[in-house]
Amino acid sequence: MPAINRILAAVLAFFLAACGNSLTSDKQTEVIDQVSLPAPGEGRMPALESGWDLVWSDEFDGALIDTGKWSLVADCWGGGNEERQCYVDRSDNASLEDGKLVITALRQEHTGAAWPDHMRGSVPDADAQATKPFTSAKLVTKGKASWRYGRIEVSARFPQGQGTWPAIWMLPQDDAYGGWAASGEIDILETVNLGVDCDECPGGRENTILGTLHFGGEWPDNAFNSTETHAPAVLDGQFHTYGIIWAPGVIEWTFDGVVFARKQAGDWWSGNAQHAKAPFDQPFYLILNLAIGGGLPEGRGLGGVSEAGFPKRMEVDWVRVWECNPDLAAKRHCASKQGE
Repeated sequence: MPAINRILAAVLAFFLAACGNSLTSDKQTEVIDQVSLPAPGEGRMPALESGWDLVWSDEFDGALIDTGKWSLVADCWGGGNEERQCYVDRSDNASLEDGKLVITALRQEHTGAAWPDHMRGSVPDADAQATKPFTSAKLVTKGKASWRYGRIEVSARFPQGQGTWPAIWMLPQDDAYGGWAASGEIDILETVNLGVDCDECPGGRENTILGTLHFGGEWPDNAFNSTETHAPAVLDGQFHTYGIIWAPGVIEWTFDGVVFARKQAGDWWSGNAQHAKAPFDQPFYLILNLAIGGGLPEGRGLGGVSEAGFPKRMEVDWVRVWECNPDLAAKRHCASKQGE
């Protein structure tokens, strides 16, 4: 284990390991459900026309990324998962093209800070540097926009190849219940190794998408609950919509508007017994990123990271956030759509 990760394990293991691939321990509770998408026309598509107000969006139709909405992360930490990219704030890795956000992973060595900004006050060597063989981008709304409950959807298409790990996810704006994962993490969408050979996948190529919650105590007393489903359409080269519908005590995951997973209070837990819906009762901010390598993709598929086919592009057409109308009747209507 490299020295940086020995420090991580010894000093900061309770921090976020990475979206969807948490650090593990004997105390950790793991729930992984495997479900099938509903057949066309059979799935429930929660209505948007009544009760929901669009409160935030980015259509990416300007010339530059809107820094009033997004910040770009810059570090070579690797998420605590041995991810192989440095995140950089450069137009080569994050830009707008033809009304779309494009996150590009390049096979390009880079040296940068070994720790994210928020961790540097807690590590022995805050000025440590790390060198990684790839560069990519991570955009966050932290400090600029966060939400507690609502409907969040992202229209995107993802790169293929062994070792690719695009994600759409959320972290708490404030660690109200403690360090990761006590204050929660919501993974709206993860997918790894798209398109590689997969005997159990429809069509014989990897097409799994994941929706996951991380919760419980601070590491190593953390836990997660994840649902995986095959979505062959993700390989068709078109944009698809990934989302959650989040109300007090319940979160649903959607693919192209159809619900494929539902988790409710009781499917998660918190060390704070005074709040039954904790930790998913606080504002969370949004994250878009493309990782290369790390525990989740390298442990699946063909193993490791293939250097073929770079650069890799994650494209986002739009991001939209709706909240229930403040009218009480509309609130009941929004909630009822989740319980049908």
